Amino acid sequence: MIEVENLSKYFDDFRRGKVYALREVSFDVKPGEIYGLLGPNGAGKTTCLRILSTVLRPSEGRAIVAGFDVQTHPTQVRQNIGFMSGNTGVYDRMTAWEMVEYFGRLYGLPEDLLQHRLHEVFETLQMNEFRDVLCAKMSTGMQQKVSIARTIIHDPPVLIFDEPTSGLDVLVARKLLEVIESLRSQGKSIIFSTHIMREVEKLCDRVAIIHKGSILAMGTLEELEQKHHQNDLEELFFDLISKFDAETEPVNV
Repeated sequence: MIEVENLSKYFDDFRRGKVYALREVSFDVKPGEIYGLLGPNGAGKTTCLRILSTVLRPSEGRAIVAGFDVQTHPTQVRQNIGFMSGNTGVYDRMTAWEMVEYFGRLYGLPEDLLQHRLHEVFETLQMNEFRDVLCAKMSTGMQQKVSIARTIIHDPPVLIFDEPTSGLDVLVARKLLEVIESLRSQGKSIIFSTHIMREVEKLCDRVAIIHKGSILAMGTLEELEQKHHQNDLEELFFDLISKFDAETEPVNV
């Protein structure tokens, strides 16, 4: 459902030349799978996800999402994905229902299908009790449910979550992870970006550890632990990053 081949993104700097935000990244995500991108802030996770969602154009390489190339068929890609991040805002003057309905219309859903999807999504996410509440008066947890609802209203086959639990309290974050887990059971292809080890251990079928724009390792947790002789994800993560930094650190002469 998602195929990424040698994807790179660089920016030209007058003094330093090409500055890479992403360097020759390759991976694939299958239907019914949650694929984790695990890395510290500034690792290149968001750059990668913005390319997959057609917000940025890659400098090199290619990415296919739901059968469409992100560069040559961006409109079709956008119709087949749902994108949610931790800092996605909501419109204060809209109710929950109005906002999700608005996004459904942006995706071009026919009115009868849109109304069916609205009732289905609001029931699934248990949002009916605040469907007519203005977003400005909602709790953080309610607002996060609205963000999820507008992400999935058009029932896309591909879902992208970029640090979705950022800034959430533990109860709201836990509920969000449960919703994402349920979406996997519906056969969705899901990319889940995070820097939180526990979230990867709980959710992800496979994971890529990314640092300074490069993928350092990928596979299931068991595969990574066996290959790198570590039975603790946190220790494996820091070990890989430390070795990479040591190998790439410039030497002063």
